[in-house]
Amino acid sequence: MHFDMKFGEGTLPVDVEDSKILGVMLPNSKPPLKNAIEEVRACLASPEGTPPLESMLRERAPKKLVIVVNDITRPTPYSVLFPPLMEVIAKAGISDAHVTLVTATGIHDPHTPEQNVQVYGADICARYRIVSHNATDKAGLVYKGKLPSGYDFWLNKLVDEADFLITLGVVMPHYFAGFSGGRKSILPGVAGKETVQKNHARMVELMDNLPPIRQNPVSLEMIQAARTAGVDFILNVVVDDSENLVKVVAGDLERAWYKAVEISEAMYMIPIAQQADITISAASGFPRDINLYQSQKALDHADRATKRGGTIILVAECRDGYGEKLFEDFMNRGWTPQQIMDDIKAHFVMGGHKAYGFAKVAAEKNIIMVTSLSEKVVSSCFAKKATTLEEALEMARAQQGADARIMMMPEGSITVPVLS
Repeated sequence: MHFDMKFGEGTLPVDVEDSKILGVMLPNSKPPLKNAIEEVRACLASPEGTPPLESMLRERAPKKLVIVVNDITRPTPYSVLFPPLMEVIAKAGISDAHVTLVTATGIHDPHTPEQNVQVYGADICARYRIVSHNATDKAGLVYKGKLPSGYDFWLNKLVDEADFLITLGVVMPHYFAGFSGGRKSILPGVAGKETVQKNHARMVELMDNLPPIRQNPVSLEMIQAARTAGVDFILNVVVDDSENLVKVVAGDLERAWYKAVEISEAMYMIPIAQQADITISAASGFPRDINLYQSQKALDHADRATKRGGTIILVAECRDGYGEKLFEDFMNRGWTPQQIMDDIKAHFVMGGHKAYGFAKVAAEKNIIMVTSLSEKVVSSCFAKKATTLEEALEMARAQQGADARIMMMPEGSITVPVLS
């Protein structure tokens, strides 16, 4: 069987004998919306758990309308979301000068002006003020008290000062928060680094035994943070692997988001009968494979599909290298996987959590990478580099044997194996 695995903005070919393929994991298909923009308009006019957005805006007449938007690492169909949303804002009598877009960078780097244009479009950039969140800028953060687990909640000041707060997002599986979107626009999106770090510290206890989404303690704390921040309205979507919209939800932070979660779960949580000797997992192409930090999701998903002692082939361009400085530092300390895991468990730090993700897999399985990264960088991630997928498969078979059973994950960043 022939496969073209996504790699950056292109693909890499590989042929695998049908008899050796244990399974091909692809999202469960759902037909794209025939008129996505009209569906967005309809959801804004008839949302879940709130009045129509236009009537809410007319009643509140905000002078500081803040819209929290995703950064470049999270593909979001703004060309479909923005036009209906801006129509409603204009109909409600709110001028462009009273609207600010805050980019939910979490602990990622801020956007450049060029990236703003790439992500949101030139028209939006010319029309509205756009500010990237900075998780380490104390002057740009406000203390909002303690969250239920007892740690301090620091929130972006512009978001806190908003007199109407809208968040935009995409609902996809997430390796320890359960799903993206909804409350994640606030925590980690526009929270202080200390707050994000404390929230994410619980990932080490959840990654191997993820609870149902309504019982996930990390997610529940994120919801509490979003309620504290005062999110008035969300606009979230579920997309297929070609970024076509299959579901739009709008309205209440929880009611609308959980509705999208049900669709996303049915599409992307894929049952498998058994684990493979070899798994080939593509990090779903650019921008999901923009760096190692983002590509780790595809490695984590492949880990679930692969036997202990098996081999994972990670296909990820990683044009921007590691993607985060502390993560890079951890990977270059010369530590063993166990040393990294022990240190993160004892002294959790953001950035280090991605090192934990690589170390957890490397402690039990072999990793081969097909990537633009240097052999030195690949080696720091406890992996071996192959220049082609064919070479990677030969290397994997040398480790696992000629009769090794192979799991194919063409959309490794978004498909989550569930061992039945």
